[in-house]
Amino acid sequence: MGFRLGSRLAQIVPTLVLVSMLVFGLQQLMPGDPALALAGEQSGDPQVVAQIRQELWLDRALPLQYLHWVGNLLRGNLGYSWHTRQPVAQLIAQKLPVTAQLGVMAFVIAVLIGVPTGVLAAVKRNGPLDYLANAIGLAGLSMPTFWLGIMLILLVSVDLGWLPPSGYVPLTQDFGRSLATTIMPAFVLGNAIAAILMRHTRSAMLLTLDQDYVRTARAKGLPEWRVILRHALRNALIPVVTLGALELGTLLSGAVLTEQVFSIPGFGKMVVDAVFDRDYPVVQGVVLVTALLFIVLNLLADVLYVLINPRLRRA
Repeated sequence: MGFRLGSRLAQIVPTLVLVSMLVFGLQQLMPGDPALALAGEQSGDPQVVAQIRQELWLDRALPLQYLHWVGNLLRGNLGYSWHTRQPVAQLIAQKLPVTAQLGVMAFVIAVLIGVPTGVLAAVKRNGPLDYLANAIGLAGLSMPTFWLGIMLILLVSVDLGWLPPSGYVPLTQDFGRSLATTIMPAFVLGNAIAAILMRHTRSAMLLTLDQDYVRTARAKGLPEWRVILRHALRNALIPVVTLGALELGTLLSGAVLTEQVFSIPGFGKMVVDAVFDRDYPVVQGVVLVTALLFIVLNLLADVLYVLINPRLRRA
């Protein structure tokens, strides 16, 4: 276990370096000149544009621009937004908690719906409950998130008046109001992931229920619920944990469409605005933080493997 975690930790630095090089290189292909965009009304003045290029290191060669940016990163400086002039780290610190709250709520909803439904579908294989669960899962995968969000706003907010249609209130400001403003977008995000978790949990449970140790547990006269939960589900959850870690990372990296529909000022909306404004430092900072989140969540998945299945400790 220690060797596995050590090897994963050793992969963090080269992974982040590769991600930074890809992001820096690909963003050069974006259309438009950021210096001209930042010059605004004075874009016709060559001196103003030249001064902006010099200040932002845009007049240097690409390798020098990259090394300058990496040097700032090593000093803990993610740079400054070209559009708002605020530190990128400060912008990320403001937006990440919003998306983190939304993502965690969506993930909890997905797990509470997807895993039990997958277990029930596997236990009742080829029965009415199995077919119903698969139909609901297929509908969840096929349904566009923006369409579901709009329909929920029309039904729950406009027609019934149960929840606010949009906006966001921080948890620290008003706990109840914060949950009210995020429960619908969290359900929209969790709906698709619940369908994915359900299908993978069902497949893993079907494989596990056919194993010899499950038949042995039943032959010993153990209650069926104990056989399913302790012997079958515990081993079936290993591939589901991997999938869950990746899906949680996707949620935390920013749900662009859902945040746009519900006017949630989170990570996704910030990235979209930064791309349209050609605010390269913000895009770079967000991508690096997202990559780091995925790496940390994969490390967490490795730890959960061992907690779920102690036999892996000897691997």
